[in-house]
Amino acid sequence: MTNQYKNKVVYGGTVLIDLTSDTVDAAHLLYGYTAHAKSGAPITGSCTYDSNTTDANAAQSEILSGKTAYVNKVKLTGSMTNNGSNDVTVSSVAGQAIPSGYYDGSGKAVIDSTSASNLIAGNIRNGVTILGVEGTLSSEDALNVDAVSVTPTTSQQVVTAASQSLDYITQVTVAAIPYTESDNAAGGVTVEIAPVSS
Repeated sequence: MTNQYKNKVVYGGTVLIDLTSDTVDAAHLLYGYTAHAKSGAPITGSCTYDSNTTDANAAQSEILSGKTAYVNKVKLTGSMTNNGSNDVTVSSVAGQAIPSGYYDGSGKAVIDSTSASNLIAGNIRNGVTILGVEGTLSSEDALNVDAVSVTPTTSQQVVTAASQSLDYITQVTVAAIPYTESDNAAGGVTVEIAPVSS
């Protein structure tokens, strides 16, 4: 006899224990329970009704809303928002918070329509590429530029590009203040400095 396990016991002609016709095995015995197979060998059940959830760690917020799952033998109903194919619109360089929830992968992160309409080659400096749009604007294109002449007055003047409706001023020419000398009846010279009155 080589089998160390005993699967049948007969005492005084009476069968006390007989496992030889038993059909239980680990796959059909509940997970964690113990018994003996028909050979007499001890077995530990592995049946979890298709799934062992004792080590699962999902939370309701991580399961899609309306869907159910078992976690550590407890049935949970999900609460995660289904955002589907929703896009996320970015309207500033600070970015846009992405709402929590599930996305099906078909949505996009997009620039708001106002910003996108300005993102054209003619608005971007030549040699600079922004979000795939390569600029064509040269240093002089689309700029309102000119030289400005200023006539002195008796009041202070502040000349800026904005006051001249320009993007910038190439130069400012300040006219000379009119100066004249003439003899007067008293035998002297009259000096007249005549800036324009403001």
